[in-house]
Amino acid sequence: MRMRQSGFTLIELVIVIVILGLLAATALPRFINITQDARIASVNGVAGGLRGAASLARAQWMVTGSTAATTVNMDGTTVNVTASGYPRGGTGNSANGIQAAMQGTDGYSLVETGANTTAFRPTNGGAPGCQAEYDESTATVATTISTC
Repeated sequence: MRMRQSGFTLIELVIVIVILGLLAATALPRFINITQDARIASVNGVAGGLRGAASLARAQWMVTGSTAATTVNMDGTTVNVTASGYPRGGTGNSANGIQAAMQGTDGYSLVETGANTTAFRPTNGGAPGCQAEYDESTATVATTISTC
């Protein structure tokens, strides 16, 4: 009896490897770009959260009716506010100010960039060119996404 072996020839295996290599070469740049797009979207999302938190803190400050209030209570969290009712940020104030108003900044590190400003940078890939920055004096949020 003669047994016939079956399997792939060397040429068939080489062709499959070449095809897989070509697919990987075209798909890899797309996956790299997705990471950058995701980080940019995340920074823009945090910027929106900062704007919302600042607006909610000011609304709560206005509801209290006292323009002399230096703190507001947001869902059981005490938030330090400026004379205009917006959360504090920068120079040691952000922990009980805008960070407390956000109530969750997981995945982000806070860097106080000035007397009135705090930058929120992603902990994974957070450089000065990839951040959302809150300014307590004007209650504005600016995003920088040049190196995300």
